[in-house]
Amino acid sequence: MAKLVINDAKKQGRIEPEIYGQFSEHLGRGIYEGLFVTEDSGIENVNGMRTDVVEALKELEVPVLRWPGGCFADEYHWMDGIGPKENRKRMINTNWGGVVEDNSFGTHEFMELCRQLGCKTYVNGNLGSGTVQEMAEWIEYMTFEGVSPMADLRKKNGHEEPWKVDYFGVGNENWGCGGNMNPEHYANEYRRYQTFVKNLDEDKDQIQKVCCGANVDDYYWTKDVMKTCFAHVEKKKHGNMDYLSLHYYVHPEGWEIKGSATDFDEEVWYKTLSKTLYMDELIERHGTIMDRFDPLKKIGMSVDEWGTWFTCEPGTNPGFLYQQNTVRDALVAGITLNIFNKHCDRVKMACIAQTVNVLQAMLLTEGEKMIKTPTYYVFHMYRHHQGADLISSELTGVEDIGMGEWYVPQVTESVSEKDGIITITLNNLSATDALHMDVQFTGDRDYEVVEANIVTHQDMHAYNTFEEPENVKEETFKDYKLEGGRMKLTLPACSVAEIRVK
Repeated sequence: MAKLVINDAKKQGRIEPEIYGQFSEHLGRGIYEGLFVTEDSGIENVNGMRTDVVEALKELEVPVLRWPGGCFADEYHWMDGIGPKENRKRMINTNWGGVVEDNSFGTHEFMELCRQLGCKTYVNGNLGSGTVQEMAEWIEYMTFEGVSPMADLRKKNGHEEPWKVDYFGVGNENWGCGGNMNPEHYANEYRRYQTFVKNLDEDKDQIQKVCCGANVDDYYWTKDVMKTCFAHVEKKKHGNMDYLSLHYYVHPEGWEIKGSATDFDEEVWYKTLSKTLYMDELIERHGTIMDRFDPLKKIGMSVDEWGTWFTCEPGTNPGFLYQQNTVRDALVAGITLNIFNKHCDRVKMACIAQTVNVLQAMLLTEGEKMIKTPTYYVFHMYRHHQGADLISSELTGVEDIGMGEWYVPQVTESVSEKDGIITITLNNLSATDALHMDVQFTGDRDYEVVEANIVTHQDMHAYNTFEEPENVKEETFKDYKLEGGRMKLTLPACSVAEIRVK
């Protein structure tokens, strides 16, 4: 029998809330129709932000939102998205679908969305096709309170007070769509551009700068970027970066084919989950390289693009990356978030791709309709880890399961404590078999369950539709028995569960 031992007296680091971040790019129906609608759309909104979407996301306690990309960021010129909407420039979105981008959602709209969500702002700047001056003036426009050309322009456009930019990405995927640079060249550009991402109000918290990190397992990129950024820089300045990013998507059938979001067999189920678990190795190996230059772990790893990437739904624009979201996606989310939690000493921020209507989305919309995905419910359960202390937990007696060449442990977990309540999140990776578990607490006291919830379905292909919006949802979990410091429970196949005790 699988056994989990929890030592709630042994704290192992703080799980930063930003690990549960979101990402919305100018891509497909992610922003337009997803987050933002026109005044004459007939869809309830506040200042253009869909009320149903905002309210659903607020339930997740979204800590941070990344925008405007993605690949779109390195062809985005921010001045095109300010001022009266009728005067804003129109452009072709060459990265995603070749559709017209009318720039009706720009800086003011993004900041309004973050205000409504109550989340931190993560703005990604244009290093690939933009200038240092352009980036510096954007920072001035958003954050400067005094008298200056850009501050005056912001006030003219209707926002008297400056905004808070919490995180600023200096370029995106500059090894690819952001300029096809080699690591040394990008790192030198990063050093130059970040110099002008200035904190213009010394009384406020510093803007945290995010350096473009590696694509998947490009360890040479990590090494050479860190080496170049740290050259001739005092150690205490941490290479003039606060975060180094990492991007990794799960493609069960590879980058070219990807595979269907809903039509897959049991072997592909295990292949997908095996590739999900690869995130652990990526964090370990990139983290080891970072340790050479930053042994005190002052620089956070930001996994600011992650999730499943399948072949888009039949009949939709292939450049819109619209895909369904099944129980398999729920397992990918649960496994990945457990990995992030257990690496909270290095992983300080992560943004799943993407929030609405794109890739592994929280929500899907169709006109005035909106549905929550299985991934949404996982994030809803896991929200209790935000800002909690990771506590020691050890699994034993766990069997590897799978098919063909793809094998995975049957269960993964992470455990945290906040305000006296212990949150345990468990994933049963088996497509067919329930898992009986023994959970033991080392604390010398009696425990009681505060709440227990689960996302599961007897069909691993199950997903929600606009006709059946609650086919897969978060439900109360009851299959456990707690006596003193010991719990016995049974997790059904294909499940993500949360048990909270005090």
